[in-house]
Amino acid sequence: MEGDDCELQYGDGMNEAQDSDFPTVERSRLQEMLSLLGLEAHQAQKLSLQDALQISSDSVRNWAPQAPRDLPWAFLRRLQARSAEARSTTVLASPVDARPTEKEGQMEEEVIYWDTADDISADIYSFSELPTPDTPVNPLDLLCALLLASDGFLQQEIVLRMSLCQFALPLVLPDSEHQSHTFLLWAMRGVVRTWWAQPARGVGSLREDSVVLARTPAFAFVRMEVSSNSKSQLLNAVLSPGHRQRDCFWHRDLSLGTSSREISDGLVEVSWLLPSGREDLDLCPEPVAFLNLRGDIGSHWLQFKLLTEVSSAVFILTDNISKKEYKLLSSMKGSATKYYFILSPYRGKRNSNLRFLNRLTPVLRMDHSHVLVKVSSTDGARFTRRVRAIVASVARSPCRRVSVEDMAQAARRLGLKVDEDCEECQRAKERMEHITRSIRDPDAYRREELRLQGEPWRKAARVERELCQAQWAGDPADKRLPELRQRLLELRTQQSGHDPAGGVQEFIAGISCPSLGERQYFLRWMEWGLAWAAHPRPRQLPETAPALRPKQGGAGDREPLWLEPLGVEHFLREMGQFYEAESCLVEAGKLPTGQRRFTHFPGLAVELLVRGLPLELVDGSTRSTPLRWVTGLLKELHTRLERRSRLVVLSALGVPGTGKSTLLNTMFGLRFATGRGRGPRGAFMQLVTVAESFSQDLGCDHILVIDSGGLIAGAPATAGERFELEASLATLIVGLSDVTVVSLAETRDIPPAILHAFLRLEKMGHMPNYQFVYQNLHDMSGPGPKPRERRPLLESPSDSSRACTHMDKQGGGLRTLADLAFCDPEKQHVWHVPGLWHGALPMAAVSSGYSEAVFELKRCLLENIRNGLSEPHRNIQQLIELVGLL
Repeated sequence: MEGDDCELQYGDGMNEAQDSDFPTVERSRLQEMLSLLGLEAHQAQKLSLQDALQISSDSVRNWAPQAPRDLPWAFLRRLQARSAEARSTTVLASPVDARPTEKEGQMEEEVIYWDTADDISADIYSFSELPTPDTPVNPLDLLCALLLASDGFLQQEIVLRMSLCQFALPLVLPDSEHQSHTFLLWAMRGVVRTWWAQPARGVGSLREDSVVLARTPAFAFVRMEVSSNSKSQLLNAVLSPGHRQRDCFWHRDLSLGTSSREISDGLVEVSWLLPSGREDLDLCPEPVAFLNLRGDIGSHWLQFKLLTEVSSAVFILTDNISKKEYKLLSSMKGSATKYYFILSPYRGKRNSNLRFLNRLTPVLRMDHSHVLVKVSSTDGARFTRRVRAIVASVARSPCRRVSVEDMAQAARRLGLKVDEDCEECQRAKERMEHITRSIRDPDAYRREELRLQGEPWRKAARVERELCQAQWAGDPADKRLPELRQRLLELRTQQSGHDPAGGVQEFIAGISCPSLGERQYFLRWMEWGLAWAAHPRPRQLPETAPALRPKQGGAGDREPLWLEPLGVEHFLREMGQFYEAESCLVEAGKLPTGQRRFTHFPGLAVELLVRGLPLELVDGSTRSTPLRWVTGLLKELHTRLERRSRLVVLSALGVPGTGKSTLLNTMFGLRFATGRGRGPRGAFMQLVTVAESFSQDLGCDHILVIDSGGLIAGAPATAGERFELEASLATLIVGLSDVTVVSLAETRDIPPAILHAFLRLEKMGHMPNYQFVYQNLHDMSGPGPKPRERRPLLESPSDSSRACTHMDKQGGGLRTLADLAFCDPEKQHVWHVPGLWHGALPMAAVSSGYSEAVFELKRCLLENIRNGLSEPHRNIQQLIELVGLL
C-alpha cells in the first residue's frame, strides 16, 4: 500500500509539474523575447557560424549595445574575444543611436526607446515585467534565446567559446514554445579540458580529455520554492579553491544584468572543478562536475529527475518545505543519490520544515549531517569549506561517475530531446566510425592507408626543392635540371600507380555528400574521432616541450619534429598528393588530360575552406609547399567566390609557444590548432568573410588568414640548410601577405628566418604592413606600444640577427629591422599583450587585459587594411601568380 501511495504521489506530482512547466503565458514570453532581441526570424531560418564570424563595421569600433537587438551580436563578439564581460546585457540607449530604423519598425510596439535626459518616471515599456532601462534582458535569457535561434554548429561554437572563457556551460536548453527541452550533447562535443593528475605515488602529469567522454562524479545544486541563499554564488565559491572568486555561474549580484528571468527557467548548466596538482587547493584528485538547475524543482520536475539520476549527490536549497514538494521528494525513495538540504530556517516555517525533514530522513536515507543551516550571520567562508568537505568526501568514496554521454542517455530515457539524434548527424557518425574503427596504430595506418605521404612525398619534395634552387640560380646550362625533372617524374609516376585506399575513399565520399549539413557533421565527427582514435583516455600531455623524434632523410630534414596526431589534414594531404602526381604527369605529356581522375579534389577542399575548415598551405611533414595543389585550391576559390574575390592576406609568424594561433583564433573566431606540440606542424590558411555592407569600405571581400604553425622553429643563421629552409618558408608566407603579425614571447629577438624574409622581400619591393606582438610579459598590464621597449627591438641587433644579416649575399653591410625602408620607428608597430590567464591554471579566469589588447590589435589591423597602409589589395588570380613567383 505504501508503494502504491508513492506511485500515486509521483504521478500526481508529475502532472502538476508538467502543467506548470508550460503555461500559455510562457510561450508568448519566448516570442516576445526573440522579437525584443531581433531573433524572431531565426526561429525557422537559424543563424549559422558563418553569420556570426563575418567582419562588419562593428569589428573596428569598441561600442556598447544601443538597443536590445544589439545584444546577441555583442555577446558573440565578446565571447569570441574571450571577454569576461561577454554576458553583460547593459544597453546604453541614446536619442540618436537607439532610434529604430525602418527595418526595426515592427519593434516599435514592443520596445520604447528613451532619452536618458527625459523624465522616465512614466511607464516606458509594454513588454511584461520588462526590467530596468540599463539591463532590459537577463543574461541567461539572452543565452537561451540565442541558442534557440542558432543552428547546431553555431551552438557548438558558442559553448566552446564559453568554455574558453571559463563560464558555466548550458547542458539542458528549455524551449517552452514547443513544450520540449533539449539536451545539448552535440554542442558539448568540442569541449576539451586539461588538468594536472597527481597519482597516489609517483610524479604527476598533465592530462587532457573530452568532457563528453570523461566519467566524473557529478553534484547537482537545485532550489525548492524560495531560498534566501544564492545557489549560484555558493557554487562559485565552491569552484574557487583559492582566495580569488570565480564567476562561472551568473548570479543576481553580478553587474552584468539584474533583470528577472523570462524564458531561461528550466535551464541546466554545468561546470567542472579541475585538479591543479596542489593538495592544499584541490578538492579531489580527479575532475568533478557541478550541475545547476535554474528555477524551482516543482516547476521543472523533469530536469530535477534527470539530475537525481546522474548525480552522486544533490544539494537542495530552500527556506520552506511545502506539502507539494514533500510529496515529490518522497517519490525518490530508493535512489542511490545522496541528498543534502541547505536551509534558512529563520526566514521560513521552522516547525513545518523540521516535521517534513523528519519524514524525509528515512525515505532519502539522510541523517542530521545532511541538513546544513545558513543564515545571514553564518560565516560564508566557513560554510563553503563545509560544503567542499562534503563534496570531497562523496567524490573520494565509491560513488556514481558519469560522462556527458551517460547523462544524454538518461535524458533520452526521460523523454528529453538530444540534439545529436538527428538523422544527418547519425549518418555522418556512422561514416566516421567506419573509417576510425580500423585505426589501431596511427603510424601504421599512415603507412598502409595514406601511402602517398611519408617517404614518397618526402623524396619528391626534396627533388622539387633542388629543382627550384637550380632554376633560381638562373643557369640554363645546368646539367642537373633534366636529371632532376626525370627523377621527379619517376617519383610522381610511382605515386600515380596507387589508388586511394579504402579509408581515403570513404573520406572523399563523406565530404562529397549532397547534404551540406551532413558534410559539416562528418567533418566534425572526423576531427574528434581521429583525435581519440587509438589513444588512451585521458591523454597524457608533455609538460613543457613537445614529444620529439628524429626525422630520417636529407640533411635539411634531420631537425627534430614532434609527433603529429592523425587528423583530417592527413586525408586532405593525401588527396593533394594524388592531384599533384596526376598534374605532374599531365604536364610531362605522360597522361592525357581526358584521363584525369582527381580534378574535382580542389573543389571539394575549397568547399571545406569556405565553410570554416583550415587548409594546409605548407606541408608540415616535409616543410614544403605542394604548388600544384595550392594553385588548384586558389583557382577553385576564385571560381567559388565569383564577384567577391578581392582578397587581403593576413599572416602570423613566430616560434611555437608564442601564442600566435590563440591570438588569431581570438581575433577572428578561427579554428587553428593550439597547444605546443599537440597539433599539426604545417602552415594553415582559413578564410574570413567580410560582410557585403562593409566590403566596399574595407576594400576587400575576404581575408585569408595564414598561421605559420610550427614551421619557424627559431633556427640560428649558422644552422645551414635548416636555417635556409626556415627562411624560405618565412619568405613565402610574408611574401603572400598584405599584413604580417610577428608573435614574440619573453625574448626580444626576432627569429633570424623572419628577419631574413623581411630583408629579402624589401629588395623585391614588397612592403607589408607588419605588427610585432609581445605576449605573456609579466611587467605589462595593458595594450599598446611602449616607446622605451621599441628602441631595442628596432635598433639593437642581437647576435643571431647579426649572423642572419651576413647570410644576405646581396646586402651591403650590417642590416637591422630599423634599416628597412618601410620601418618607421615613430609609428605603432610594437604591441604588448598581457598573459591570457589571470590566476593559476586550470581554473584561472581569462585576463580582461588580454581580450582588450587583442581587440585593439584587431581594430588596428582592420583600420590599416581600410586605410590602404598595406599593398594594394589583390584578387585571387594575382595571389596565384605570386605563389608561383615565391
